[in-house]
Amino acid sequence: MLHINNLHAYYGKSHVLHGVSFDVQPGEIVALLGRNGSGRSTTAKAIMGLVDWEGTLQWKGQNLNGKKAYEIAHLGLGYVPESRDVFPNLTVHQNLLLGQKGSGKGSRWSFDDMYALFPRLHERRNIEAGVMSGGEQQMLTLCRTLMGDPDLIIIDEPTEGLAPKIVELVGQYLKTIKERGISVLLIEQKLTIAMDISDRALVMGHGSIVFQGTPDSLRADNYVRKEWLEV
Repeated sequence: MLHINNLHAYYGKSHVLHGVSFDVQPGEIVALLGRNGSGRSTTAKAIMGLVDWEGTLQWKGQNLNGKKAYEIAHLGLGYVPESRDVFPNLTVHQNLLLGQKGSGKGSRWSFDDMYALFPRLHERRNIEAGVMSGGEQQMLTLCRTLMGDPDLIIIDEPTEGLAPKIVELVGQYLKTIKERGISVLLIEQKLTIAMDISDRALVMGHGSIVFQGTPDSLRADNYVRKEWLEV
């Protein structure tokens, strides 16, 4: 589905990614792990056309080079940044409506699906998004992205700053996404949630991939966990 080979990315003259290569297969959850500053978020931004990059980025065999972020989104990639961007002066329901692609007909997701996944959003559907808690805004951002019916969703630090109960809820939510046939690239620091739900784990360090394997193989690799992860 998503093919990345020898990816280099830059912020101005700063060279951030150094030859990153990996794939994401249909219906797969891939965890992209690493410490702050390792290049995880930059990888997501490169995929979505938000930073300058060189190398190969292909989505379903189509090159993404030169495409704008909105064009990439229209191809079926969804992106949930770590900043939890909501439209603060619009209600929860209006935020979800803005995420809907076209009329919503034929989509795998409906308003009822969103409210069933997160009943708290249904309770607050007529409340302005800006007054909600951080956890509620995270739920809303995730759901708004799903309303665009992506085939792959890139989620950057979805559990950052959330209470343990909400973290567990997010994990269940990501499993539900996979059950609907949607691939997930999960950018995380918390090993527990990533190991519990992912099919494969990648670890980044200094802008490169330093480990690829199964969650079990990462659990068994004490060197990688000690050297490159917060454990």
